[in-house]
Amino acid sequence: MSTTLVLGVGNVLLTDEGAGVHAMHCMARTFSDLPFTEYLDAGTLSFSLAADIGAADNLLVFDAARMGEAPATVRVFEGDAYDEFLKSGRLSVHEVGIADLMDIARLEDCLPAQRALIGIEPLDFGWGESPGVRVAAALPHAAALGARLVRRWTALAGGQQLSGSLRA
Repeated sequence: MSTTLVLGVGNVLLTDEGAGVHAMHCMARTFSDLPFTEYLDAGTLSFSLAADIGAADNLLVFDAARMGEAPATVRVFEGDAYDEFLKSGRLSVHEVGIADLMDIARLEDCLPAQRALIGIEPLDFGWGESPGVRVAAALPHAAALGARLVRRWTALAGGQQLSGSLRA
């Protein structure tokens, strides 16, 4: 059995800054059949999430991310690409960064074997409980990419081989 933790990161009171949380909820609603998958609204993060991350075999993070792309662009960073992206410091600034939580998991020798970030390029950070129209339209695509990733991880853990690749 391979467990997956899906984190939605962001402040849902600041339009596109909450894209990660909204994408996580979209995935949970649309793909509720994914086995051994836990969804967690991580808000603006906290050190208390370290235990949840350490207990998971797989980690999928949704977040608004400054990637230098057009607004609402969705990109997947998996494995080494995920680690490199975190080191770049291009993620939105929160109380505690995802990179900090990954460092804790490394130090405690409980880093999830499979990990990925699905970044959504934000446009607006004004007050509002919903993302802007462009970012909102990208959420189902981000959720579908997340579900494909989790299914692939689950199949690999079960010894199955899947063909194809994940593309944003």
